[in-house]
Amino acid sequence: MRHLTVLGLVLAMSGALSACGNLYRSPVVDAGVTEDTALRVVALNGETVSLANRAPYAPRTLPALFSQTAGYGSGLRGAGALPTPPVTTAPAPGRLSLSVPQTPAIGPYHIGVGDVVLLATPSGGSSVEQLSGLLAAQNSRQGYTVQDDGAIHIPNVGRIVIAGSTLEEAEATLFESLISAQIDPTFSLEIAEFNSQRITVGGAVARPMAVPLQLTPLVLSEALVAAGGAALTDESYASIRIYRDGQLYQIPMEDFRTRPDLQRLRLVDGDSIFVDTTYELNDAQDYFAQQITLVELRQRSRQAALTELQTEVNLRRAELAEGRQNYLTRMELGAVERDYVYLTGEVGQQSRYALPYGQQASLADALFDGANGVPTRTGDVSQIYVLRASSDPRDFGAVTAWHLDARNAANLTLAARFELRPDDVIFVAEQPVTRWNRVIQQITPSLITSGVTAATR
Repeated sequence: MRHLTVLGLVLAMSGALSACGNLYRSPVVDAGVTEDTALRVVALNGETVSLANRAPYAPRTLPALFSQTAGYGSGLRGAGALPTPPVTTAPAPGRLSLSVPQTPAIGPYHIGVGDVVLLATPSGGSSVEQLSGLLAAQNSRQGYTVQDDGAIHIPNVGRIVIAGSTLEEAEATLFESLISAQIDPTFSLEIAEFNSQRITVGGAVARPMAVPLQLTPLVLSEALVAAGGAALTDESYASIRIYRDGQLYQIPMEDFRTRPDLQRLRLVDGDSIFVDTTYELNDAQDYFAQQITLVELRQRSRQAALTELQTEVNLRRAELAEGRQNYLTRMELGAVERDYVYLTGEVGQQSRYALPYGQQASLADALFDGANGVPTRTGDVSQIYVLRASSDPRDFGAVTAWHLDARNAANLTLAARFELRPDDVIFVAEQPVTRWNRVIQQITPSLITSGVTAATR
């Protein structure tokens, strides 16, 4: 009797199991089962992918500190490149080559350290009488020497910086200072001695010397005349060499004698002139060795500037790194607004996938990067959907299901072209056999337990 009861119970369970499919609910995309939401299913092909991609969307961008570099906003100071070493010519050279520096722009004279300026005022009851204790210049005229800090000192007025100024600018500065000191500003200003800017002349000249630059531009012929002229016996290989800003220029003496433009070549502060009478350049090398030493000193100054610049770059780099790390930390804590799509159904990992900064993401990106692919044992590759709700309030939340059938692997190229939008939901349906298998796994244990209980009574 007991065996008949167990048999009947098993038969009853079998009948109930056949109807269990109606009790198990798994998500599907079916326009016929929705009541509150208007659903439209659109199969993906080349045309519909283009239609879906028309939905407007601008990817979020990273903050500006992610595109900045640490080396901008700083300039290098110091000397330029070292001069090119002189080249020794062959024992029987041809005609000397002509190399002329660029003509500098004409500009007003700028007062410099060492210059002596003369402050002249009307006689009798003038500001000279009020400015007692004036220091006399070396030429015994009343004046002021521009000191190493670029200033002159006037008793009862103070130190006034005029280095780097033109005469007009210096007069304006003095006028304001005298007014501030409540002293009669009636005066005239002139430069009594020019000591701050000079050029040097050496080699085959009567008197090697330094020639100061004054208010009027100094030209090459005048510099040679000031040095007593060139002492030449043969002009065949004689030349005038000009050392300027780390570069060596050469003017053959024959060209200099016949070309007025070379004779009127304007010189600038720091130029070194060497009159050479031999083509080997031995004398010129000795003369310019001193200039190269000066360049080396400037190179050291430039190295110090580079060290300062590197320190500045490192500080800026640390600031950028800290700002970027702070932003990444805020992102990890969810304090940064992001755009997401959501992956559900039979995917490798149900999750949300953050849309990247500065570029579009595709359906393939989300499936293979965010979801770790579609498990072929449980997922139905013929039922891959992208659910996108309409943003138009007139559609009352209508949803478009873009359907990808990946049974033909060639259709996966559509997934690589399909662009995602914020709040898209990617859904992969389960295999029919997977649905039935889960019904059995969920119901069978309870049926067996009930049957065993009934059989033991």
